[in-house]
Amino acid sequence: MGFKAIAEKRRAVNFFDPQRDVSEKQLEELITMAAMAPSSFNLQPWNLIVLRGAEEKERLKALAWGQPKVAEAPVTLIVLADKNGWQEGHPTLERNWQEMLKAGSMQPAQRDWFLGAARSLYDWSPEANLAFAAKNTGFFAMSLMYAATSLGLESHPMDGFDHEGVRKAFNIPENYWLPLLLAIGYRKPGLELSAAKWRKSKEEIVVSFTEK
Repeated sequence: MGFKAIAEKRRAVNFFDPQRDVSEKQLEELITMAAMAPSSFNLQPWNLIVLRGAEEKERLKALAWGQPKVAEAPVTLIVLADKNGWQEGHPTLERNWQEMLKAGSMQPAQRDWFLGAARSLYDWSPEANLAFAAKNTGFFAMSLMYAATSLGLESHPMDGFDHEGVRKAFNIPENYWLPLLLAIGYRKPGLELSAAKWRKSKEEIVVSFTEK
């Protein structure tokens, strides 16, 4: 399936088939494909909490406006954006540094430059720190949805939930921002989808603020 077909086929499905599971192999393939998403300095400041059990999904549903899809989907993901992902000593940063040394794209003498560049980009304000985590994790989250479509699965991203309630209920550390929840599974049998929603045209998207 080409990208055009994936983009056109992907929909936010509200009702899932609770009797049809997503295998661990499918989930691994989904996450592995999505992990190819780009990120600043390849820091990949994203993580997932994977919920499969009925009890834990019901607990999340109670904090997500009672949305049925949270519990009906065989897999519901809590997407996490790590605000500390740029910091020296962070496991992902340090692994990334070692991989760059191994590949020859960085030299040991460049470490101070690398750390300084990350700090200057992401530690100059709380807004920049949050933007680093959220925008990069957004790339990953969208890739999860497109990857799901490519595997014949459906998805639905959710912003409607009690962020602090979810944080406490699932013991999520303070360094993580919670951009969204994501339900993954198969469409409920017999569910008819409405027509695709309106989208902006190229002319409506492209703007210019220069004076005439």
